[in-house]
Amino acid sequence: MKYFKVYGKFIRMNALSGVQYKGWWIMILQVFIVVITDPIGLVLMSARFGNIGVWSIQSIILIYAIAVTSFGLAEGLIRGFDYFPWHILRSGDFDRNLLRPTPLFIQIAGARFHIHRLARVASGTGAIVWALWAMGIAMNPAKIIILVLALLGGFLMYAGVFILSSGIAFFTIGALDWIYILENASYQVTRCPVPYMPRALKYTFTFLMPLLVISYYPASYICGWGASVWESLLAFPAGLLFSLLSMVVWRIGVRHYQSTGS
Repeated sequence: MKYFKVYGKFIRMNALSGVQYKGWWIMILQVFIVVITDPIGLVLMSARFGNIGVWSIQSIILIYAIAVTSFGLAEGLIRGFDYFPWHILRSGDFDRNLLRPTPLFIQIAGARFHIHRLARVASGTGAIVWALWAMGIAMNPAKIIILVLALLGGFLMYAGVFILSSGIAFFTIGALDWIYILENASYQVTRCPVPYMPRALKYTFTFLMPLLVISYYPASYICGWGASVWESLLAFPAGLLFSLLSMVVWRIGVRHYQSTGS
C-alpha cells in the first residue's frame, strides 16, 4: 500500500508541475479536438453513403471509443514507460533508479504524468455514452460491469504495450519505431467493421495483441450483436495476460542491463 502512496505522490508532483505552464489548458483542448475529429472522415462517409452493411456509424464509434478510452488510461497513468527508452534509459537516469529503495515499476510508471492526456479518457467516455444513447441501448448492471471490465482490460493491454517497448529497449533503442503501430496507431483499426477486416489483421489484433477482445466483443454483447457473455468477459483476462507477458520481457531486460556508462 505504501508504494501506491509513493506512486500517487509522483503523479501529484508531475500534475502540479504541469499546470504551472500558462498554456496547460490549451493542451487539454488540443487532445479533445484530436479525439473528436479523428473519426471525422468516417462520419462524413457515413453521412454520404449510409451504413456499412448492418454497421452504423454509432456502432463503429462505440468500438473505437472503448479502445481510445483504454489507450488514454494507460497513456495517462503509466506515461513514464512511454518515455523510458529515450528519456530515462538512454540518458543514464535509469542507473539512479536502480539505487533507490522504491520498486522500479513504481518509479518508471510515475516518472511522467501529463494531465492533458486524461482529456482522451474524458472524450472517449463521452463518445461511449453518446453511441449507446444514439443506438437506444438500455444499460443494466451486468452490461455496465462488462463495459468497466473491458476498459480495465484495455488499460492493462496498452500498459503492456508500453512496458513491452521499455523491455525491448534494453536490447535495442534505435529499432523501436515499429512499436508505435501497437500504440498510437492500433486503435485506428477499430474504425473498420470486424466482418470487413482482413483476416491477417483480425488475427493479429485478436491473438497477438487482444485489441478486438477488449473492444469488439464487449460492445457486441452490450449491443446484442451476437457475442456471448463469456466472450465479452475475456477482455479483462486477455489484457491481464498480455501485461504479465510484457512484464516478463521487462524483467529480462532489467536483469541484462549493464549501465549506459559515463
